Amino acid sequence: MRRLPHRRLSHKPATVGAALLSTAAFLAIGVQAVPAAAKPAAPQASPLRSGAVEAKLSPAQHQALMKSAQDKTAATARTLGLGAKEKLVVKDVVKDNDGTLHTRYERTYDGLPVLGGDLVVHTPPASLAAGTVSTTYNNKHRIQVASTTATVAKSAAESKALKTATSLAGSKASADSARKVIWAGHGTPKLAWETVIGGFQDDGTPSRLHVITDATTGKELYRYQAIDTGVGNTRYSGQVSLTTAQSGSTYTLTDNQRGGHKTYNLNHGTSGTGSLFSQSNDTWGDGTNNNAATAGADAAYGAQETWDFYKNTFGRSGIKNDGVGAYSRVHYGNSYVNAFWDDSCFCMTYGDGSNNADPLTALDVAGHEMSHGVTSNTAGLEYYGESGGLNEATSDIFGTGVEFYANNSSDPGDYLIGEKIDINGDGTPLRYMDKPSKDGGSADSWYSGVGNLDVHYSSGPANHMFYLLSEGSGTKVINGVTYNSPTSDGVAVTGIGRDKALQVWYKALTTYMTSSTDYAGARNAALQAAAALYGQNSTEYAGVGNAFAGINVGSHINPPSSGVTVTNPGSQTSTVGTAVSLQINASSTNSGALSYSASGLPAGLSINSSTGLISGTPTTAGSSSTTVTVTDSAGKTGTANFSWTVNPVGGGCSSAQLLKNQGFESGSTGWTATSGVITTDSGEAAHSGSYKAWLDGYGRSHTDSVSQSVTIPAGCTAKLTFYLHIDSSEYTSSTAYDKLTVTAGSKTLATYSNLNAASGYSQKSFDLSSLAGQTVTLKFNGVEDVSLQTSFVVDDTALTIS
Repeated sequence: MRRLPHRRLSHKPATVGAALLSTAAFLAIGVQAVPAAAKPAAPQASPLRSGAVEAKLSPAQHQALMKSAQDKTAATARTLGLGAKEKLVVKDVVKDNDGTLHTRYERTYDGLPVLGGDLVVHTPPASLAAGTVSTTYNNKHRIQVASTTATVAKSAAESKALKTATSLAGSKASADSARKVIWAGHGTPKLAWETVIGGFQDDGTPSRLHVITDATTGKELYRYQAIDTGVGNTRYSGQVSLTTAQSGSTYTLTDNQRGGHKTYNLNHGTSGTGSLFSQSNDTWGDGTNNNAATAGADAAYGAQETWDFYKNTFGRSGIKNDGVGAYSRVHYGNSYVNAFWDDSCFCMTYGDGSNNADPLTALDVAGHEMSHGVTSNTAGLEYYGESGGLNEATSDIFGTGVEFYANNSSDPGDYLIGEKIDINGDGTPLRYMDKPSKDGGSADSWYSGVGNLDVHYSSGPANHMFYLLSEGSGTKVINGVTYNSPTSDGVAVTGIGRDKALQVWYKALTTYMTSSTDYAGARNAALQAAAALYGQNSTEYAGVGNAFAGINVGSHINPPSSGVTVTNPGSQTSTVGTAVSLQINASSTNSGALSYSASGLPAGLSINSSTGLISGTPTTAGSSSTTVTVTDSAGKTGTANFSWTVNPVGGGCSSAQLLKNQGFESGSTGWTATSGVITTDSGEAAHSGSYKAWLDGYGRSHTDSVSQSVTIPAGCTAKLTFYLHIDSSEYTSSTAYDKLTVTAGSKTLATYSNLNAASGYSQKSFDLSSLAGQTVTLKFNGVEDVSLQTSFVVDDTALTIS
């Protein structure tokens, strides 16, 4: 989704602005939303691309669509050819920008709930004359049973279910009153009793085991656990900012900007909410387990980032897409080594880990568990068999998305699950998306018995598919982590990029999957999503088919030709005696490991033949032409050529410009940036050329950054220059709501805000000579508050030495 158009926006009723603060590492500072300078809310931005992109609806608009659909359920049921005893109940409505509606229904039969009777009706707008209504069914198009009179008594079903489940739910298990249902999840529809078993699982996780018993024969038809679990043992997210609330002299961990999310301290209890975190100051925790609020701060941060990820990536407002926040509970039980999402309380719960030493509040754990809530409120994937594996993988996929979205330097984005929690005690992650079998239990690819595995292991093929779809097969280094992803048939897969892969999976989940979708159904759903988003003849559509073929589900679609691609790192500048670390990135259309070699490296440097990391300490000043050659398993090669200058220690600097891709005309080459920041988008003009770095401009709470690491030779004078344009819809002349901070390493060079808005570009200049002899990260970081856009546009950077 693109940013708001850059014009003054019509004013709406006042809302509250909030600033973001931070303090030393491992301390979280909460910020009250203070009405010191109330400001009008901005309207929602419209995405540039119409069609299958989901429209942004207010809660009132969403409720209106829900009511309209519910009012038409009888007519819809007749159109679908449902039986006279079947009725539809609207669960959700998703609207695309072109007006297409995707209405998700549950069913009843003769007044009884139908389990497994869910379906999605896809209705194009009247303006699309060629459009036709289509329907995605879970299982049966039509439901019918001989009788709704049970032969097996309810009490007998309850007793049998409780006895069967005791070994799973523990000695304290208890059965809720059974309800009569129609079971249509698998096989022929049957009259059944559904009994919910309460209690605790073996590891202390609450149990809500649903047991489905045939009401005619007394045979158990199905069982599934409604508590979705993940595992973790955390280290914290470092320095973060929190939105909190204040009443009088008391602050609470209440986030009114995100649906009123609250964070509670159970203080080792296992029921209720405990007590809301509250105190007399707005600094939460001290980075240690001795302070109960430390875990509370991590949980609140995880909820905050998960909410923002869904909002800013998919336009989803909260887990139910209704603008209402869930709540979080920390310090659950004693030495509870787990975390879980529970639909019945609409809440997220974290244990404190072994010996209550490490609360399980890692960022990807939070994103994983709360994504179970999103799945429950969309496709409702059963937590059993292949659909259970897809449910668990969906949480891994979106938990990974949250981690990349947060862009937290203490926990960089990766394709490892639970890498911060060290649950294995040896520093290894809980799960690996590039090759799931590395955890010792997960499957890399689909096979006929994969649904018999525990859902955390049957998730492996879907996790593997998502990695292949995002990054492709073969060896790759991302954020310092080396991956080597194989395919089931040895045919290489080219990725479409993580951002597009996330969009495909979200649309597949919310629009085309149903509660019993299996791996074959997931492929169909993902292909439908890719076709809707990008077109059936698109590279993205083929990428989905090829990624699923890579896990043994379906066949390839236009498989890529052979070859090796090496990303050119650009000209390099180093200093004698200063250590170097340069990662070479490459990919191949053939699966298997890549090998790296280099010629013309400066004296003292070498390349790792397995990982492509160039490291060492230059010993001799001078310039050389460096060639890196990468060879794949089929003997195919690719090369990158670039210059490398080594400056002497102390004086004698030669005049040079050190930044790579200084005008952004080579896209993101040389820069690390938030997705969409380096762009040719016509909404803002470049200072020169076509590309620029456009930070923020969304008119909602948002953070963008663009950065580059650079070595400034010792003894040199250095000057940073760049052109900056600031465009804002803020009307205030006194309050800095939206800010851009420019830093070089730990040194803050300048802070700009909406108060500096002006037409055209102005050049900024800073003396960095005091940083000579150091390798620093030059970073532009833009933070936008809850309403009214401010755009910070940077172009034509330069770091010159002499």
